Amino acid sequence: MSTGDLLSIQPTELKFPFEVKKQSSCSLQLTNKTDKYVAFKVKTTNPKKYCVRPNAGIVLPGTTCDVTVTMQAQKEAPPDMQCKDKFLLQSVVAPDGVTPKDITPEMFNKEDGKVVGEFKLRVVYFPANPPSPVPEGSDEGSSPRASVLDNGNQNTSLFDAVRVFIFIFFNASFQESLKMN
Repeated sequence: MSTGDLLSIQPTELKFPFEVKKQSSCSLQLTNKTDKYVAFKVKTTNPKKYCVRPNAGIVLPGTTCDVTVTMQAQKEAPPDMQCKDKFLLQSVVAPDGVTPKDITPEMFNKEDGKVVGEFKLRVVYFPANPPSPVPEGSDEGSSPRASVLDNGNQNTSLFDAVRVFIFIFFNASFQESLKMN
């Protein structure tokens, strides 16, 4: 029996936004697909680098548990943003009424024909601030305050040009209303 038989796990890989010297987190959702209590435990190949909360728990029948995995701030980016770290999520059917305090490491021992479900999750990094598809210095995608030519010789912002237009329009409307009176 794999963990997938007891728990539905989303997503199936841990994707971290990576930025040097900044901690980042991602979440897992564990959904119990059975009518039994399911105990789980999360292990990693690099325990000093990651904090998992909760790292063990009980998922009641038909319910979902959120698990947050936090990667500590890293001093430098790995080559090619590749990561070899992995996580192992183990699960077992637990006695009804069991609580997280009742979870022991022995519950996950593969002995006496006991079935321990296991699901491996790989770690994927992606840039926290992906580069813009528009090259710097390009006018494409510029803000409404981009430079425009006003009266053929004076540079002003589009905002200023609109403001002048509104002033002239309302001033003309106001003058027109005075003539009617």
